[in-house]
Amino acid sequence: MHRAILLGLLSFALLPGCSVSEEPLRGTSQDPLPSWSDGPTKQAMTRFVATLTDPNSSGYVAPGKRIAVFDNDGTLWAEQPLYFQLLFALDRVRATASQHPEWREQQPFKAILEGDQEALGHMSEHDIVQIVMATHAGMTVDEFGGHVADWLATARHPRFDQPFTRMAYQPMLELLEYLRANEFKTFIVSGGGIDFMRVFTEDVYGIPPERVVGSVGLTRFELRDGEAVLVKLPEIEFVDDKEGKPVGIGRFIGRRPIAAFGNSDGDLAMLQYTAAGDGPSFMALVHHDDADREWAYDRDSSIGRLDQALDEARERGWTVISMKNDWKRVFPFEP
Repeated sequence: MHRAILLGLLSFALLPGCSVSEEPLRGTSQDPLPSWSDGPTKQAMTRFVATLTDPNSSGYVAPGKRIAVFDNDGTLWAEQPLYFQLLFALDRVRATASQHPEWREQQPFKAILEGDQEALGHMSEHDIVQIVMATHAGMTVDEFGGHVADWLATARHPRFDQPFTRMAYQPMLELLEYLRANEFKTFIVSGGGIDFMRVFTEDVYGIPPERVVGSVGLTRFELRDGEAVLVKLPEIEFVDDKEGKPVGIGRFIGRRPIAAFGNSDGDLAMLQYTAAGDGPSFMALVHHDDADREWAYDRDSSIGRLDQALDEARERGWTVISMKNDWKRVFPFEP
């Protein structure tokens, strides 16, 4: 299924931030990137930062123009076996099923409630629309934010039995802090729902809600019992994936990035846009090639497909981050 549609359809409102538990491990003062193996990838990143922060360098970039953008799913945290936002939506179906007895005989809800993996694997775009309309439309943003926060506090990853907020990549957490220590502004630019992500990005990544760019659904202002609220509508306003990512950067950030990090073909346009700027730039792709500690997938994956972008990265000399070789540790909970 098209990644943008799969994720974009699951988002319909602006959300306030909220806390999630368990702080990730942080880099040390001696080495700001301790979870990165010493080698060409780490050297390329630190050399890039050293060059553009040196006032005597021809590649110096003023702090206000140091913009770094990151995809979320598969770049900052895991995205297997399904995008976490989709897992949340499926759980919402199960949680509200008692209010909808007709779902027991109505697809795609029947497949979700019965755990029919074969049927779930063949869900259509229309099925996703039905799920979203049935479980999200008409809800206020505060209500939705509460559901997301509750889910993040209780749900566990099916393989690692960890809270989803602990599925962030430790090396990328260190990289975010390293860049901010060198006066970068870090942004998330993701095909995921802006509303879903804004609940946790500040606590997990140190990225506040106003620096999250994602797929956006329409909302409507209402007075409910005298209270001013925003209500989610079952319509998509903007899908922040593929060619939509540079558009989202232009619309919501207003500056061309000088560093961009992704992991799939959905991030290619963002990297191309970053590379086209004047002055120094750094483009990188996280390559999932570690089946033991995470997953190994690229060209043939239906989730996080990395094909055209991988070829272009190699042709243009962009950095390809090997999860297997460049990361000493993948997740914060690893020993």
